[in-house]
Amino acid sequence: MSSKDLRYQALVKTFYADLYRYAYWLCQHKAIADDLVQETFLRAWKHLDSLLDAGSAKGWLVTILRRENARRFERKQFDYQEIEQDELSDQHSGSPEQLAEQSQLQQLILGLDLEYREPLVMQVLLGMTGEEIATTLALNLNTVNTRLYRARHQLRELIKSTNLGSHRHG
Repeated sequence: MSSKDLRYQALVKTFYADLYRYAYWLCQHKAIADDLVQETFLRAWKHLDSLLDAGSAKGWLVTILRRENARRFERKQFDYQEIEQDELSDQHSGSPEQLAEQSQLQQLILGLDLEYREPLVMQVLLGMTGEEIATTLALNLNTVNTRLYRARHQLRELIKSTNLGSHRHG
C-alpha cells in the first residue's frame, strides 16, 4: 500500500464521523449528507498532495465539504419538497421528549444567521478551535470569537423565549 493510500485511509478513519455530522447539519438529509461526504473524500484523494500539514486536515476537509455543499446549490439537483420527514429522524433516539427538545434546539440553531450559526456548529459539532474555524472560514480570530459569543447569546435568548429546557427533568 502506498503512503498516499495510508494517509487517505487515516483521514477517512479519523474524520468521517465528524464530516458526516457536519454535512447532515448543513443539509438535514441523510442521503445528501452521505453524498457530500463522499464527494469531499473524493476531492481530498485527488488533492491529497496539497495537504502539507496533517494538523490542518480537519479544517481542510471542512473547507472542501463547504465547497461541495455550495456546488450542490449551483447544480440545483435536489428537490427538497420531496423529502419525507421520517428521513430526517435521528437513529440515536432517546425518549420522545428528548427528541422533541433536540429537534426544537436544532431548529433554533438553524434559525440563527449563517454568520453566527456556521462557527457555532463547527465548534460544538466538530470540536474545532477558534483558530481552526478562523482558518476554515478565512476570518480573523477576533471575528470568529465575536460571532461565537453572539451566537451563544442569541441562542440563549431564543431558548428563554421558547421555554426550551424548562421542562427538563433534573
